[in-house]
Amino acid sequence: MPNSNPKNRHRPKLLSLLAAALLITACSQRPDTLDSSDGWVSLFDGESFAGWEMKSEIAERIWSIKDGVIDCAPFQGGKDDKHLWSTNEYRDFELHVEWRIKELKGIYNTPTVLPDGSYLLDANGERVINPSPGADSGIYLRGSNKSQINIWAWDIGSGEVYGYRHNQKDPEIRAGVTPKTKADKPIGEWNAFHITMKGDRLTVVLNGETVLNKARLPDVPESGPIALQHHGGYNEEQGVWNGASSLVQFRNIKIKEL
Repeated sequence: MPNSNPKNRHRPKLLSLLAAALLITACSQRPDTLDSSDGWVSLFDGESFAGWEMKSEIAERIWSIKDGVIDCAPFQGGKDDKHLWSTNEYRDFELHVEWRIKELKGIYNTPTVLPDGSYLLDANGERVINPSPGADSGIYLRGSNKSQINIWAWDIGSGEVYGYRHNQKDPEIRAGVTPKTKADKPIGEWNAFHITMKGDRLTVVLNGETVLNKARLPDVPESGPIALQHHGGYNEEQGVWNGASSLVQFRNIKIKEL
């Protein structure tokens, strides 16, 4: 028998709209609200380098905290370790990191990376390059520079694993560590990585888009620290910038061990 009450006739529609609104709210929550009750642990308190270490005096000159974010002021010179390392080691985990490239400097001969991870070549078999200002940093997983998730201004986009893609003979591995889409925001804006490392499989979500999906990293270390990478920098003697300098900042770093 039809429902003769107008209010009751509209109730299913209202419930559907309410459910949709709740779903949208849940999906739009900021990642920095990740709850400690779900196992998330903050790796940066916005005020100190507690939980991090610098392995040289040079690194202490490079890394600082400005306005609640980790700031990198890269420069060339010296062979000492210039990265910022977590004091703890991690095996399987989810990692949330927000980052931004402050600006582009210098000139870098940027190659064109194809969707399968190979390089675009010209008629002579040479890589097609685009000289342009650049920036370059990344996040080391399990203490290895080979398993580094790149942050840069290349057209292929951030999130790739250069150490496994470059000169990779296995086409499946090479394609797997190459971003499926460029999800970077414009230079100067904040981006968010959600990284899942489990066994030798890596998934990277950048700004809500999955750029790597269970990419295989053969022989990746079983555990190790996380590092924020220093790269390139300002050459004080020559007064010029390297075109692949880590002109970056980081904030809202949280980890959940699996």
